[in-house]
Amino acid sequence: RPPRSTLFPYTTLFRSSAIASTLATFPMTLVMELMYRKLPPAQRHALPPRKLTMAIARRARLQQRLPDEKSRVRATLAAHFAYGALTGALYPLAWRQASPRLLHGSLYGLAIWALSYLGWIPALGLLPPATRQQRGRRRLMLLAHVVWGAATAMTAARLSRAGRVRSEARGNAPLRLNAFAERAGAVHSAGRRRNLP
Repeated sequence: RPPRSTLFPYTTLFRSSAIASTLATFPMTLVMELMYRKLPPAQRHALPPRKLTMAIARRARLQQRLPDEKSRVRATLAAHFAYGALTGALYPLAWRQASPRLLHGSLYGLAIWALSYLGWIPALGLLPPATRQQRGRRRLMLLAHVVWGAATAMTAARLSRAGRVRSEARGNAPLRLNAFAERAGAVHSAGRRRNLP
């Protein structure tokens, strides 16, 4: 049977992008934390991922399951990384091979920010649109998404390339085995001919 990557050429890309975007959420979160510390004191309140998580919990009537700060932090991080994996898995739909990965990934991160904080989130009444945020907080989220998008693109490319190499190696293994068997058979036949009277 043909390898799965041959039957479904995007399977490896989607899987690699989901893993890459999950990993990219780590530097994104670090950038958010570092920039948050530099905000003016009046702007150091909960960032959009935390506010969004709590808004969804209230909408789903699950806020009673988050009674303390520890549980809220865990829920926020879980939702943050899950959303990063989900949106990053869709990256192959937008990627073009001719595009510079770093630039294209950064633009993809900005597109996800716009679709989220100017799109479905305010449309569902979960948070006000990002245009109403204070400038420093809006800049923080924009830069964080640029970092996330660039890291997703670069990591996904490496994971996908490594996956293709492994797939090709597995696909070539039977061919190498057959070639070895043929050579062994030829050597054996030659030996028998030399031993004939």
